[in-house]
Amino acid sequence: MHSHFFHPAAWRCLNFTQYMTGSRYFIEVDKEYQMTFQTASQPPVISIWPNGAPGTEDWTPSEQEGVAPPPYNSRFIRNVCNPTLMAFFPDPSIANGTAVIICPGGAFHALAIDHEGIKVARWLTNRGMTAFILKYRLIKTMERDEDYFKQLMSNMEDPAKMREITEQQGPFALADGQQAVQVVRQRATEWGLLPDRIGMMGFSAGGNVAANVALHHDANSHPDFVAPIYGALIEEMVVPPDAPPLFIAVANDDDLAVDTCLRLYCAWKEAKLPAELHIYAAGGHGFGMNKQGLPVDGWVKCFGDWLQALGFLNSRQ
Repeated sequence: MHSHFFHPAAWRCLNFTQYMTGSRYFIEVDKEYQMTFQTASQPPVISIWPNGAPGTEDWTPSEQEGVAPPPYNSRFIRNVCNPTLMAFFPDPSIANGTAVIICPGGAFHALAIDHEGIKVARWLTNRGMTAFILKYRLIKTMERDEDYFKQLMSNMEDPAKMREITEQQGPFALADGQQAVQVVRQRATEWGLLPDRIGMMGFSAGGNVAANVALHHDANSHPDFVAPIYGALIEEMVVPPDAPPLFIAVANDDDLAVDTCLRLYCAWKEAKLPAELHIYAAGGHGFGMNKQGLPVDGWVKCFGDWLQALGFLNSRQ
């Protein structure tokens, strides 16, 4: 890992409450995300490892949900040890058979479940896609929120500690990502999906997960497209010949992710595989679906245009 990616200044720029911005409750999202959701009041949750996640069977922390302090009021989930998929289905009249597995970010400490999860899922379902939010395994964190925030900021200011956490947690998250693709593909018929239209996207640490699944997979866990959004801390970039089409969005003032995203794009280009890269002048790290009044706000439309160009938004045949 290049030392630049763990420079303390880069981590300090990731003020946790700034990173975890987003709406506090489902009902507080923008009107665009209220158009279509699904008939059930709560999305169904699917365990991806019914017999226990391999390698961490003895983990016992209880999953916790918290809210970042005002004015951000952003929900986050931490202490995930039982990986699951939260399913969001489109209105059947517009369903096109494409599925997207979403990996929220949070430095492997937490998952920014709203602006990098639920808002994304609603945007996708409004366009006929089925969305699955992957809650992948995270490090064990302190029980009280106030102690957790101190733990998080202490870790993020210590480049060696963050390197250790990424190396420790990355393989578990990668296994969860691979298994998520496999589960969705196995149950494609049941859920009205096309098995060759199963993609993955992620944000920050979740972008790391998505990119690594694209780099390391077998026939069953192969994603059909991948979109790491400001994906960070991606170490190995040996691109296999069957790597899927790649979409990247990142801000130029994101010291944590921009160089990684550039290297990722160049690795795909060198492998002569389809890739699209959007670098916005400003936006910082962790913008997700939040609106800042900047051009970066349009990244998700570009993502939709890219999916359309590849045929993933076409009606199922």
